[in-house]
Amino acid sequence: MNLTISGHHLEVTPALRGYVTSKLDRLMRHFDQMVDIKVLLTVEKQKEKEKRQRAECSVRVKGSDLFAEASHFDLYAAIDALVDKLDRQVVRHKTRVQDHQAEVHRSLMQAAGATA
Repeated sequence: MNLTISGHHLEVTPALRGYVTSKLDRLMRHFDQMVDIKVLLTVEKQKEKEKRQRAECSVRVKGSDLFAEASHFDLYAAIDALVDKLDRQVVRHKTRVQDHQAEVHRSLMQAAGATA
């Protein structure tokens, strides 16, 4: 798995990098077939202070790409919201893959039973 953490108008400190990595470990517990993860942390000059800090992430998994973004006045809270969104997407993707594989397995078993 390749993990890229970059900042826009912001220096990614080791503490921030460690926080993002520890939060992304939660995704790996659900689904370990992730190929590439790119995280972009930005600080924008907006008049709305509650949406100034922004975190976005794109995750490439086998067969699909997942994307989520979150804004908040605190960057750590934006990262938490981002990981919550990605967590839901990863779980949904995993269940779709498992359901599809189970369906293929059932149809193969039925076909084998019909020919026997």
